[in-house]
Amino acid sequence: MTISGFQWQDGERTIRFGPGALADAPALLGEGYTLLTTPRAAALAPGIVAAAGTVHEVPAGWVDELAGDLLGHVEGELLVALGGGRVIDTAKALAGSGALPATVRVAAVPTTLSAAEMTHVHRGARGAPAPRLVRPAIVLNDPAVCASQPEADLAASAGNALAHAVEGPLTTHASPVPGAAAAQARELLAAGIPQDGPIDREALALGALLSGYTIDSTHYGLHHVMSQTLVRLAGAGHGPANAALLPHTARALSRRSLGGVSEETLALADRLALRSGATSLEAIGVDRDALPACAEAAAARAELAFTPPVATVEELLELYVAAY
Repeated sequence: MTISGFQWQDGERTIRFGPGALADAPALLGEGYTLLTTPRAAALAPGIVAAAGTVHEVPAGWVDELAGDLLGHVEGELLVALGGGRVIDTAKALAGSGALPATVRVAAVPTTLSAAEMTHVHRGARGAPAPRLVRPAIVLNDPAVCASQPEADLAASAGNALAHAVEGPLTTHASPVPGAAAAQARELLAAGIPQDGPIDREALALGALLSGYTIDSTHYGLHHVMSQTLVRLAGAGHGPANAALLPHTARALSRRSLGGVSEETLALADRLALRSGATSLEAIGVDRDALPACAEAAAARAELAFTPPVATVEELLELYVAAY
């Protein structure tokens, strides 16, 4: 699939997408900014690293704790996040912590299909005096960087993006514009990892971006509550948790919406789980004994009301067990 690049001024944010878009980093980011990144991400965009005034490596961990650890150590008018969802959400949490001026902006250069660059949803920094939600003001999405993960990890990350495009149009906040973006995202993700043929990383990158636009507008419900809880309490990886759960949660969402998830989309969810190796929760290292606690914690999340009827503890546990 041939993907054309574009620059989109969406309210307060500038979104630059397309093959070769990384070349526009000097014009969009300037120099002397504060950079948050990882070794893998830094190797993908050495020019962005070279132009930074200060570089902070973001290790593995929880966003609230990582951002809390960086409070008092990060300053500057522009925080550039070069990395996946963890890195981007950490930058957003820092900018919204209240410890930095409210004028601080975030720029995001994604290296996974998390779509965190398109959303205002993130955890607050631990110890933040006045946390608020922040959406990146600059998004620089070059498919060679955004869809750069190895095949199995890429398929898992695509499962997360597909979950955005499945769940977003079915929430109580849904409307036609994000719904149209979701439909295009589903088509692109299907083309990106086809039944037969090579992976199309450009299609995956654009599909993920549009899925992020969707979920930023519509919020989320059943699927994301379950996957986030699994990551937080059972130690599952973010992409694998989404990929393993989606074949089951998508069908639960389809039942709620009287067939609102197509058979083609359900088949794609199955395909992404298989291609990622996330064929079950057991396959991604989840302990079965953790499932009841996950169901209890998920049942307490208010976001379940966004995909009515509100899932009970019993239904949540049944879905977790089915995915196991």
